[in-house]
Amino acid sequence: MVRTPLTPQERQRGELFGALLRRARGDRSMVEVAAAAGVSAETLRKIETGRAPTPAFFTVAALAAALGVSLDELAAACVQDDSGDHQSLSA
Repeated sequence: MVRTPLTPQERQRGELFGALLRRARGDRSMVEVAAAAGVSAETLRKIETGRAPTPAFFTVAALAAALGVSLDELAAACVQDDSGDHQSLSA
């Protein structure tokens, strides 16, 4: 299976999503959050660094639950408003 290359916007969205997860994780270790979400620390690292910019829905849902962040908050934070700014995450 050959994947279509990501657009610059998709890459940027992945980097933003990773930054949001890092901010929501706060002082908790990557290993602790990954274990709570049922994913590997390597998977979480790839998502947080933007190397996996399109994680599966169930991975995102599990991370949101482990971090105590709603999916609505994550989605809203990844959407640009009319000025090109991103919403901030309130976690």
